[in-house]
Amino acid sequence: MRFQMASDPRARSAASHGLTRVAARGRTATVSALAAAACGLAMTACGGQNSPASSSPASSGACATSQLKISISNTGALARQAGGYLKFTNDSGTLCRMSGWPVVIGVTATGSATRLRRLQLTMFGAWHYTAPPPVVTLRPGDSAYAVVAADDHPAGVNTRCPAPYVRLRVSPPGDSGNVTISAWLAGASSYLPACTSADGSPTAGTSTITTLSSLPH
Repeated sequence: MRFQMASDPRARSAASHGLTRVAARGRTATVSALAAAACGLAMTACGGQNSPASSSPASSGACATSQLKISISNTGALARQAGGYLKFTNDSGTLCRMSGWPVVIGVTATGSATRLRRLQLTMFGAWHYTAPPPVVTLRPGDSAYAVVAADDHPAGVNTRCPAPYVRLRVSPPGDSGNVTISAWLAGASSYLPACTSADGSPTAGTSTITTLSSLPH
């Protein structure tokens, strides 16, 4: 069988364009294959740009007790309340985050222990709860705070308050470890009061974790 060459110039031009498109597609496929192979050999170079950094706030873990230095600051008495700010300082070399209520146990001189309630608002520090509680990211050396306060006057028919708390056993949110610190409020010249409300329930409590800039200081 013999093939007859097309004598029409337009037919020859169409055939030439067809061959050019085929060749172009072949080159594109070759480039794509080479790029895919390069990605396979160096995946971090091809996919790493969209991955969050390991040190970003979103990927940091909750602060553990072992990472924190816990103390009490900004103490004083105001509007029939006495208290201060629990200060949580990131004493480690890694980023961590805090959110929610710390667990605080008030301990008297005789060893009686009471878990402080979760405050919704307090005149001390002019703090009130807003949902959801903020997430505070702490770089090494940064601090987060929580208000700790109690009524410092007897209520109802009570003529005096129970013996004050002389120590506070503090755990950061989400961690079972704890640190015991003095409950002495230098600015109020007293320990943290253990005064109760008219119905006999303890008034001492803590706020959620927040930043110092959100509190009077």
